Amino acid sequence: MSIEVKNVTKIYGEQKALNDVSFEIGGGEIVGFLGPNGAGKSTMMKIITCFIPQTSGIIKVCGYDVTEDPIDVKRNVGYLPEHNPLYLDMYVKEYLDFVGGVYKIDNRRARVKEMVDMVGLGLEQNKKIGALSKGYRQRVGLAQAMIHNPKVLILDEPTTGLDPNQLEEIRNLIKEIGKEKTIMLSTHIMQEVEAICDKTIIVNKGVIVANETTKELQQRNKQGIVVTVEFDKPIDNKQLEKIEGVTKIAQKSETVLVMEIKADNVRNNIFQFAMKHDLTVLTMQKETQSLENVFKSLTK
Repeated sequence: MSIEVKNVTKIYGEQKALNDVSFEIGGGEIVGFLGPNGAGKSTMMKIITCFIPQTSGIIKVCGYDVTEDPIDVKRNVGYLPEHNPLYLDMYVKEYLDFVGGVYKIDNRRARVKEMVDMVGLGLEQNKKIGALSKGYRQRVGLAQAMIHNPKVLILDEPTTGLDPNQLEEIRNLIKEIGKEKTIMLSTHIMQEVEAICDKTIIVNKGVIVANETTKELQQRNKQGIVVTVEFDKPIDNKQLEKIEGVTKIAQKSETVLVMEIKADNVRNNIFQFAMKHDLTVLTMQKETQSLENVFKSLTK
């Protein structure tokens, strides 16, 4: 396992930020670490990266204990904090060379060039970091997190504050990096998790409330199959309630209804009902459970 967390608790004064948390992340996985503000996400990430100690419990990264072997852990982990602290008066290449020096990387010049090319900083490499847009600063943050070629990347809200174009670029970059490294990222953007994460862990009030594949999580609390049906003319939804297999109906408009059905084959019954009552089904769309709804149900 790349990351092993066993019975970890973190207490600040009288506040228990994490309460007996356990999970594992395998090699090569991209895992979304989700939760509302104050749930304990950043605290967990800071403990994994050896920035703060846990109160109790065991954490291992690539087999190294964060308490007993912090230097070995840091060699294997790249960390992009939420607020991405950078030296704004330094130039991009100068800063990456500086970080490479901290890690005592051999042939730093070649490694800096490799990072600049990998994260798409070629046109910006000779600019001061303070002159860069938020999107390019995030790229610099990713480059510094990867410059020592770690096996694990911890990214705390890497796409916060980006415009739609920057968002897509950083997402694609994370997916590409994830082909070779284990990535744990926190975010409040559910579409991001659906797009790039193999697995999702949700924490609420310091406790893990979900830990499964993203696809499995989307099926949670799904009572039945939901379809939206549009007819060519108004219809009384009480008539539709008589269709075998239809369990619930909500009317969006005179001609559009949202139905909960027991199985896919019930849709045939709806078409037959329409033909029998001189109706035309203009559209019928099967709805999927959104991760956002599942998140709300688990954390409210």
